[in-house]
Amino acid sequence: MTPSRPQPAVQARRQFEAALGAANVFFDDTDIAAYQDKFAIDDEAHHPAGAVAPATVEEIQAVVRIAREHGIALWPISRGKNLGYGGSAPLLAGSVVLDLSRMKKIDYDEANGTVLLEPGVGFYDLYDFLQQRGLKHWLSTPGNSWGSVVGNALDRGVGYTPYGENTSKICGMEVVLADGTLVRTGMGALSGSPTWQLYRYGFGPCWDQLFVQSNFGIVTKMGLWLMPEPESLMGMDVEFDHPDDLGPLIDAIAPLRREGLLQQSPTIGNWLRAAAVLTTRDQWTKEPGALSDSVIKAIRDKYKVGWWGVSLRLYGRESVNKAAYAVLEEAMNRLKPMSLRPTVWKRGEPLEYSGWTGTPITFPMQNANWHGGRGGHIGFSPVLPQSGSAAMAQFKRTYERYREYGMDYQASFAFGERHLINVNAVLLNKDDPAMMKKVDPFLHALVADAKAHGYGEYRTHLDYMDLVASTYDFNDHALRKLNERVKTALDPTGVIAPGKSGIWPASARRGAA
Repeated sequence: MTPSRPQPAVQARRQFEAALGAANVFFDDTDIAAYQDKFAIDDEAHHPAGAVAPATVEEIQAVVRIAREHGIALWPISRGKNLGYGGSAPLLAGSVVLDLSRMKKIDYDEANGTVLLEPGVGFYDLYDFLQQRGLKHWLSTPGNSWGSVVGNALDRGVGYTPYGENTSKICGMEVVLADGTLVRTGMGALSGSPTWQLYRYGFGPCWDQLFVQSNFGIVTKMGLWLMPEPESLMGMDVEFDHPDDLGPLIDAIAPLRREGLLQQSPTIGNWLRAAAVLTTRDQWTKEPGALSDSVIKAIRDKYKVGWWGVSLRLYGRESVNKAAYAVLEEAMNRLKPMSLRPTVWKRGEPLEYSGWTGTPITFPMQNANWHGGRGGHIGFSPVLPQSGSAAMAQFKRTYERYREYGMDYQASFAFGERHLINVNAVLLNKDDPAMMKKVDPFLHALVADAKAHGYGEYRTHLDYMDLVASTYDFNDHALRKLNERVKTALDPTGVIAPGKSGIWPASARRGAA
């Protein structure tokens, strides 16, 4: 079981209220329920003791000082919308959630296409801000754009444009450490530097990525590069009829992605990824267990979706896009797709409201209602090579596991420049005890299968952070030990997010994997 901290003392709560104001300190039962993980397998595992919501760096420093004084663990969140991975809940039960959603400042450098953001800035906030200024720069929004821009980049979330790998566009951070020290990384370490959001590295070690998916500090500001509005957008939505079309499709896209002709990070999604936002399971069958092939065919026929589908987009100068489009069209037609629908946009025309144009969206969250009841999902996302044969083997192996455990298969294969991420969604109904009993052994089986082939996850739910960290086992888990040495040096008592990404200080008891 994951260890828990004792409840905060009355004295600590009074100190939090004195530092932040009573209206920004939340310890009532209703407050505690609001910060729980609504998609959790075990509702009791990650209950916070309460939450505090500072609005300034100075208030964060005061909270850290009080927490350190009373032996309280803090769990920082930006907006708490990392649904499927833990939401706003802490890993360590009894922690106090450090809610940064009140911090919403935006500094915009229009000439250079950069922003400096506080953690409470959501994708809708930043989109509205840029839209009011003529939308000269585009975001790269995730499927659930309800969350924080900073939080998404810190957990290596992805979007759909050429700037889709949000964490790779980070440039400079401001961070509060566990002893209250305020640090700026990169060129921000030089007082008054005008290049803080322009040059990532500064002088000496570059710390930005060490604060990504870690618990080494509390990020209070983040620099981010934005994509200039392109002159044109061209592309196509392509559907493929058979499960075995996945391998050839990956082998067709991968070289175009590696050579840079295709600069976006496309995602190949299966039929349920499309259908789960359009319908619900009970409209098609009442049978338990994984959906039959006949039901799958009926759903696909109604909505005219392929077994796999992919949206490919080209951004930039119109003349360049036209030449690239011809190459892309030839590559896709060679695969004999079920359908190919072209799309074209030119600067000055109305934008389509989609992730492909950096518009915030939330409709993909409808998939949580697939089973009805108290719906939800948990992700399983191993990293693979860009190989059609490797992807097909992973798909077949994972699909069989879904069927073995009676789960409906929703999955996608997302391209990076050199890798694939196989994002699998385990769709839940928390009001179905028989289903919920199978979820944990199912996810353990998926992690073990991936590890057996040398694949590890790039992010995971709170329940599996220790488990996934244990799969990175080279040289007797040398990487985990290095992370823990850094954690112990910076935060020996584990004030900041103990257990995040499987990283614990020496003084804390590690949760069981």
